[in-house]
Amino acid sequence: MTDILLNALFAGLLVAVLCGPLGALVTWQRMAYYGDTLAHSALLGLALGLALQVNLQYSVLITCLLIASLLFALQWWRDIALDSLLGILSHSSLALGLVCLSFLDGQQLDLNAFLFGDLLAIVREDLISLSIICVLVIALLLRYWPALVAITAHAELAEIEGLPVKRLRLLLMLMVAATVAVAMKIVGVLLITAMLIIPASAAGRFARSPEQAAVLAIICGAIAVVCGLAGAWYWDTPAGPSIVLGAGSLFVLGQLAPSYRRRN
Repeated sequence: MTDILLNALFAGLLVAVLCGPLGALVTWQRMAYYGDTLAHSALLGLALGLALQVNLQYSVLITCLLIASLLFALQWWRDIALDSLLGILSHSSLALGLVCLSFLDGQQLDLNAFLFGDLLAIVREDLISLSIICVLVIALLLRYWPALVAITAHAELAEIEGLPVKRLRLLLMLMVAATVAVAMKIVGVLLITAMLIIPASAAGRFARSPEQAAVLAIICGAIAVVCGLAGAWYWDTPAGPSIVLGAGSLFVLGQLAPSYRRRN
């Protein structure tokens, strides 16, 4: 039982580290719906993995990356409004995934575990893949953080200054896609967007710089993971929703607290 808790805690903290800075960038660019689109496409990856009898985690990861690339291509090549694209791809991929799953009645599948997460079922192989994605994403964020912040603050000015705006946005989309794919088993398809948005929104009230926002978002996410796991352990509540509820509680407390940023 100790190993189960340690695996769950480590996996949850890795997700908090991933979602903190990425969530800050996503909220600044008003791309909250983007996470939902990728989360819905994860169900399509799940169905394809079952149909092809391949590793489900890899299938979901590849599908999310392809959907992110398709979204980027359609946005820039066809000049379609981003919110319209997100709505089209989100519902289309979700519907296609559910239709594909309906043809796999012979497969033993706990759909609730993918929809709402199954953090206490994390095994060593999941931790290894999650750690690899975490190291890769954090390394890319450290390398391109100033440029990503620049295109978030003012994309046109960043392009005038010579920054590759399109490539940087594609990189951000792919990093979010990878995070959604590997975090699906932890907080679930329906809740992963909450871990991207809520801690970053809670931290944004007190942060005075992009770096502070990223660090505070990680701290908020980590606190939510610990509180959610505690609730799941002592009251037998589902771990994924408990973590999101913990993050939501932190956001509410942050809104009630006086803003340190404004006073200083």
